[in-house]
Amino acid sequence: MKKQIIKLAIPSIIENILQIMLSTVDTYFVASISAVAISAVGLNSLISNIYLTFFIAIGTGVSIMTARADGQGSMKKVNQAIQNALLLTGLIVVIATIMNLITRGPLLDFLGKEKELIEEATLYFNVVILPIGTLCFMTVLSSIVKSLNDTKTPMYTALFINLVNVLLDYVLIIGIGDFKGIGIVGAGIATTTSRLIGVIILSIRLHQKTGFLKGFELKFRKGIKDMVHYAIPVGGEKLAMRIGQLFYGSLIVTIGVQHYTGHNIAGTIEAYSYLPGMGFGIAAFAIIGHAIGSKDYGDIRKAGVLSFKFSTVFMIAIGLIFYIFAPQLAGIFTDDPEIIRLVTIVLRIIAFFQPFLCSTQVIAASLQSLGDVKYPFYLTVFGIYGIRLLGTYILGLKLGLGLVGVWLSYALDVTIRGTLLYIRFMRKTSSIEELEKEYSDVS
Repeated sequence: MKKQIIKLAIPSIIENILQIMLSTVDTYFVASISAVAISAVGLNSLISNIYLTFFIAIGTGVSIMTARADGQGSMKKVNQAIQNALLLTGLIVVIATIMNLITRGPLLDFLGKEKELIEEATLYFNVVILPIGTLCFMTVLSSIVKSLNDTKTPMYTALFINLVNVLLDYVLIIGIGDFKGIGIVGAGIATTTSRLIGVIILSIRLHQKTGFLKGFELKFRKGIKDMVHYAIPVGGEKLAMRIGQLFYGSLIVTIGVQHYTGHNIAGTIEAYSYLPGMGFGIAAFAIIGHAIGSKDYGDIRKAGVLSFKFSTVFMIAIGLIFYIFAPQLAGIFTDDPEIIRLVTIVLRIIAFFQPFLCSTQVIAASLQSLGDVKYPFYLTVFGIYGIRLLGTYILGLKLGLGLVGVWLSYALDVTIRGTLLYIRFMRKTSSIEELEKEYSDVS
């Protein structure tokens, strides 16, 4: 199992690194257009992130079912789940496209007030948000492929579309020869084209593994209710997180510009510590789902705990780097001494909480694979609104701790959620007999 976990996790970690690199390269090329172009892309990212929550939810819901069906050896059920997921994705994409056409003007006017910004944002919206289906289908297809114990295909796909995106960015933004580039429209075309290629590659690979296209029909199959049942709490959790982050960010802004800048820099750096947790979480999810389908209930706890241990080692190592090199890491992004001081303190705080952060990734994914999707949702809502927001208000604003108070609240949230998630998982997997009784109807 150790080899299997590593085999599944490492490609997922590399894929996530490639996604961060893609975002960085995109920002670099867009920055060559203008500062307004960066803001325009940022506004559209707020919109696409909202859509993404729904399709991450669908991806999780279908992955629970495909992993179990694959573990059971029932390709028929795998294909039924795939058909349901793709039809549901297509239906939501159609609705989203109609809404985008209707609300495009008012929505961008609400998000941005300056005329030049709205004009640039509209151009990007037309070539990225209107065809948002490319991102939606790519997200769902990638989740399905991973649930079938194949994390290499999404990794190679991410590498290839990154290369395509960089090439198209250069040609369409910078220009080549007599062609001088088409600015932010070029950036959008590069993004959408690379996503479309990703959809095609993942679809071909998924068909090779399952043959799902042969019997594909435009109707929902058995299991759609279960898939939606699993997806709704996951979507609710992600949406609650997004909305909470908006409130959270607005509170930090009131503390001061330097603190908000420091918060964004610290968040950018800290994102790298999530990568092992996300990768090992995917491994645990896939293995546990297959164990339920094949009725190897003794493997369930082992998969979750081993994935957690492996991820914790990686994340503690990253935490040590944060602690030792915090000033240097902050200095990459700014030369303001006060911001560097704040970011240094924050990174050293979070360095101590990596095992708990790991639990919010790996153990949460393990619980989701067990079908326990509501508990992580409830904990996230409690953590964001009951601990993080309240703590930021009390520690950051009322007690005057500023950004340090903000991240102490975050650390407290992560510690409590991580601990409760771990306890929940250990209790649910404490008895093989109970697991057999709970999942005996998975057939």
